[in-house]
Amino acid sequence: MSQEQRTHRAMRVEAAGGAFTEARVETGEPGPGQVRIAVEACGVCHSDTAVVSGAMGNPFPVTTGHEIAGRIDALGAGVDGWAVGDRVAVGWYGGSCGHCDACRTGDGVLCPEAEIPGIAYPGGYAESVIVPAVALAAVPDGLSAVDAAPLACAGVTVYNALRRSAARAGDTVAILGLGGLGHLGVQFAAKMGFRTVAIARGAEKGPLATELGAAHYIDSTTQDVAAELQALGGAKVVLATVTQAQAMADAFEGLGRRGELVIVGVALEHLDLTAAQFVDRARRVYGHASGIAVDTQDTLRFAADTGVRPWTEERPLAEADKAFARMRRGEARFRMVLTV
Repeated sequence: MSQEQRTHRAMRVEAAGGAFTEARVETGEPGPGQVRIAVEACGVCHSDTAVVSGAMGNPFPVTTGHEIAGRIDALGAGVDGWAVGDRVAVGWYGGSCGHCDACRTGDGVLCPEAEIPGIAYPGGYAESVIVPAVALAAVPDGLSAVDAAPLACAGVTVYNALRRSAARAGDTVAILGLGGLGHLGVQFAAKMGFRTVAIARGAEKGPLATELGAAHYIDSTTQDVAAELQALGGAKVVLATVTQAQAMADAFEGLGRRGELVIVGVALEHLDLTAAQFVDRARRVYGHASGIAVDTQDTLRFAADTGVRPWTEERPLAEADKAFARMRRGEARFRMVLTV
């Protein structure tokens, strides 16, 4: 590597709550079991706000970003199955210990030592990142880097939750929320053969829900969500992508026999449900984490094959601060993506 290639651009936050500024940082060589990726796109995820604020316990300065897509440009020792030039993506799962019970049972996303890009090591708001090879997912030719990046986090979260749920083709599945997660959840649910219901606030979102593939739309501001779901026979699964606990509790009563409320949106309030509500019709509630690299790879392949795509707004890497601000204000529809 020549002298001028020994550094690359990264957008960093120097102190908690600060703005993103451009820096030149050293371009390192991947160590054993690692690869270096030339970043082509990185999604701007709401979880990045916790990193920027320091709420994740991360040090500063920090380069965040865990929705990464690009090409391998260097391999560390002992890396098999990958080659320079391979198109890859990395999401929230950025590596794990490999020896704990969670890892040994294929559940590395719940590893006590799980690594998150942008927290455990510098993330994807940069021209180059070094990541553990175990975190890599292959990107199919049918997906652009801009599409692959959000699918590596938001996409795998909803896809993996749906395919691991109790729902089977033909069952009624409701997606609660039509934001960054929800707009992908509706698409995946429809393509997976579920009778898909979208739930959101406002009648104006009805046409959007139909365009995304929903067979039914419920406006939670004017309709009783539970009653509407019960009129459809009761939902087998409600996938909660919102961050309001009350909206989740309201939708719970729309579940049918042995129905499931699957939570992927993070609400800080208590979920107000009684034990009797669980016993009635043997219903249950559980949370779902995103998935490991092979789950991301499955998500990308399914999306490429079926036409599921994130709706994105692109900004160049240098405009990370503007993109981050638009995401925080809820102005992006639906995912901001930085391009290199």
